[in-house]
This record gives sequence, structure tokens and C-alpha cells, in this order.
Amino acid sequence: MREITFYRTSTGYCPVEKFLDLLPSKHSKKVSWVLSLIEDLLMVPKQYFKKLVNTDDIWEVRVKSGGEAYRLLGFFDGSNLVVLDYAFQKKTQKTPQNAIKTAEGRKRDYFKRRIGNE
Repeated sequence: MREITFYRTSTGYCPVEKFLDLLPSKHSKKVSWVLSLIEDLLMVPKQYFKKLVNTDDIWEVRVKSGGEAYRLLGFFDGSNLVVLDYAFQKKTQKTPQNAIKTAEGRKRDYFKRRIGNE
């Protein structure tokens, strides 16, 4: 199956953890539930996890809870490790370009630092 981890900056800051800490308890429980589905299911329904087109292999975790929509963006490191590096409350139909660009930049940073540590 898959393993999910959160991206950390070179200083140890974790933007996804910070975002999740600010969510109401009910919503953070729903996010946790969706993340466990992604880890445990071989075929995850697109309503919860899908690849974004026209990106640098960025994937989107999709969560609806209590009338709110949340998105967590990330990428694969290998075939089973999902690294989530950006999270936001969705308010528009399309995923904002600045969110995608930030996720892509963090992906580049992650691999640059990972390769440097091997």
C-alpha cells in the first residue's frame, strides 16, 4: 500500500501540519480518514485522490467536511510514498495556480535536499 508523509522545509517547518492544526476537530478527523483511505486502498476513488493535469506530477487529496472543501497537494517519491506539501481550503472551482506552483517548488526542494543527503 502507500505511506503518507508531510514535506518539511530545511528549517523543519511543516506547512501541511500547520494547516491541519488550525482546522476544527471534526474537519481534521475527516482529513485523517481520507488520508488513511489513500494509504490503505489499492484503488482510491477519484473523489478523494487524483492527479492534477498540466502539472509536474502533482496529486490532490480531496476532502469535503461540513460544507467545506479542503485540498492537500503533493507528489510521489517512488511508487508508494506520498509527500504532501501544500494544503488549503478550496473556495473556487479550479485549484489556484499559485497553490500548484508552490507545491511544485516544494517538490523540487524536497528532491534536491533528498539527493543531497544520500
